[in-house]
Amino acid sequence: MQNLKILAIESSCDETAASVLSGGREVLSMAVHTQIPIHMQYGGVVPEIASRSHVERIGSVVKNALNEANMTLDDIDAIAVTYGPGLVGALLVGVNYAKGLALAKNIPLIGVNHLAGHIAANYISHSELVPPFVCLVASGGHSHIVLVKDYNTFELLGRTRDDAAGEAFDKVARVLGLNYPGGPLLEKLALDGDKTKYKFNAGFNSKDILDFSFSGIKTAVINLMHNAQQKGEDINKADVAASFQNAVVSTLAEKSVRAAVMSGTGKLALAGGVSANKALRGEMERLSNKAGIKFYCPEFKYCTDNAAMIGSAAYYAYASGRRDELSLNANPSLPLNNC
Repeated sequence: MQNLKILAIESSCDETAASVLSGGREVLSMAVHTQIPIHMQYGGVVPEIASRSHVERIGSVVKNALNEANMTLDDIDAIAVTYGPGLVGALLVGVNYAKGLALAKNIPLIGVNHLAGHIAANYISHSELVPPFVCLVASGGHSHIVLVKDYNTFELLGRTRDDAAGEAFDKVARVLGLNYPGGPLLEKLALDGDKTKYKFNAGFNSKDILDFSFSGIKTAVINLMHNAQQKGEDINKADVAASFQNAVVSTLAEKSVRAAVMSGTGKLALAGGVSANKALRGEMERLSNKAGIKFYCPEFKYCTDNAAMIGSAAYYAYASGRRDELSLNANPSLPLNNC
């Protein structure tokens, strides 16, 4: 198992990725083709265009991953692939390609939950990290606080009741006139703003529960901008960006640290595309240190969608006896339960 070689494929949204891992935590190669330039002209991901791009690129991306690892398919012990959640058309491209490889080479196939993959990104960056621990998974489509009981068993402790954090970032960025993808651009704009200028609060987030809501915060920003426009007033967009980011980051960090303290694990991890946000990383580390909790987050290259994290999650699924049939199908709303 220590030398198990896994070829992993990820195509859940707008990035075609492949990676070869050894032993679940050693990344031998990582190839990614991003579709951001394609979708930028539309202001967001167009599912049909994303699926077509995956079809065009998946073969070359897999080939690049194998070449970088100095391997061929004959050196691979198992094929891993994201089968949900995500865009169904995009998922189907990766799933069917992976099934074809597994059938052709008669090697095991392992379907991986995309969210479990994001959590596993922390195993690659932190060799000492082992379950149990609490993890905040924050991305464009998901915002979950998860108790990682072991490598393949998860319990949902808290979640967004409406918009995911990344989704809220993108929507506010659009109102501020920023291009897609809006999250990183909003973070950059916020560096020049005053995060205390506006109070974007949601009453729901003050409740003594681990769920959170970002729709009201997003709407407050939109109303502020529209009202100013109607009155002909000038508003410092950097202040708006900083204040909005502070509201979201504070909510995510406070509730995640509280969950980690309640769990008694003494460990808190961060994962998902929004984990690349430096303000969130900093606030979670600050509050974790204050609470005596050990904080973990992935290297930046493992924050956004990639196949290395899928390969790491697949390794532990394989070790537990997981094998999937060639009937494996895409599941766009796959829940994060036992994997």
